[in-house]
Amino acid sequence: MKRDPYRHRERYLNWKKSIEDGIPGISQNNSDLTKRYLHDMENGINVSLSNRKGARSYIRLNTLREKMIFFSTNFEKRFGVKDITKIKEDKVCLFFSAMKKGEIKRKDGKVYRSVADYVKVFKAFWHWWMKINKKKGIEIKDITEDLDTRYEKPRWVYLTEEQVKLLCSRAKYEYKVLIMFLFDSGIRAPTELVNIKVSDIYSDFKELHIRDEISKTFGRRIKLMLCSNLLKEYVRMRDLGPDDYIFNITPHLVNQYLKRLAKKVLGEEESPAGQKYSDLTMYDFRHCSCCYWYPRYKSESALKYRFGWKSSDKIHYYSELLGMKDTISEEDLLIDVTKTELEKRLAKTEKEKEVLKERISMIELKLKKVLQVMNEVYLKAGC
Repeated sequence: MKRDPYRHRERYLNWKKSIEDGIPGISQNNSDLTKRYLHDMENGINVSLSNRKGARSYIRLNTLREKMIFFSTNFEKRFGVKDITKIKEDKVCLFFSAMKKGEIKRKDGKVYRSVADYVKVFKAFWHWWMKINKKKGIEIKDITEDLDTRYEKPRWVYLTEEQVKLLCSRAKYEYKVLIMFLFDSGIRAPTELVNIKVSDIYSDFKELHIRDEISKTFGRRIKLMLCSNLLKEYVRMRDLGPDDYIFNITPHLVNQYLKRLAKKVLGEEESPAGQKYSDLTMYDFRHCSCCYWYPRYKSESALKYRFGWKSSDKIHYYSELLGMKDTISEEDLLIDVTKTELEKRLAKTEKEKEVLKERISMIELKLKKVLQVMNEVYLKAGC
């Protein structure tokens, strides 16, 4: 069974039970719509043609419920709309524009950084609404066509290999192992991380199997090149058996420790990726791992396999090409024209070599005949 560090399933089912009589804080219309939409997404019903089929995960369902309540609350407050399906196209555009400009802020007073996530949820809801009405013969206009779903440049903590090693040198032993494992494997943390068992480690701790059932995308078997010995020692010292989980962690406590450690060792300056060192989390090591392995892999397909990605755009999203080096060599300067000329010269040399071999063979044959004649003359002379 896959472990759920954030208890998404428990949270969703408890919330679902608590709103049987309606969702507090929003109108009855919006409450009924939200419950109906979530029911369909929970069971994979009336999913938009442009989206993947099947039931949504509990992680996704929690995201949908939070954002649907957010839309219902704000549309009523700003526009007096008590039925989310009655919102006008211009109002929707104005609302998301205000979010991007910082006119609509989070509860803590900060600006929303991932407005595109909210836009995508609203688009998904609206396309669901269009689909269920189309089944009744009712055409609903798509008011989401002009909404911007582009993501802004992400901010995260970039660490070089030297900085990672420096953090390890100042970290508690168990965190040293964790940091090197995260940096080496690039594993998704905490979702994949907390589900890794000792039995998932192969070839004397040099290979890691990330099983299908614990991966967000697909299972994979990757090599551990940096943390193998450290991990082996850790498992031995903890006396862990094959069915034991290697990292029994509480995510928010780990992140708190990493922030304190990074602040103490690296300070509070901004890293090259825009986020302060003191904001370091487990998630940042996936970014850093991508930066480390990108120039070391010979193909993008191999890199995508290691990180469990299906598309190449994830490589740039996670690395932003930080830490890249110019690896061009003199051999690379042999452009196609030059190479073609060299190939022609090589072919000519090979032909000349073959001709020379033929001439030598002919000379050897003639010498053989001359020797044969001389032997015959020698025998006739009675010598």
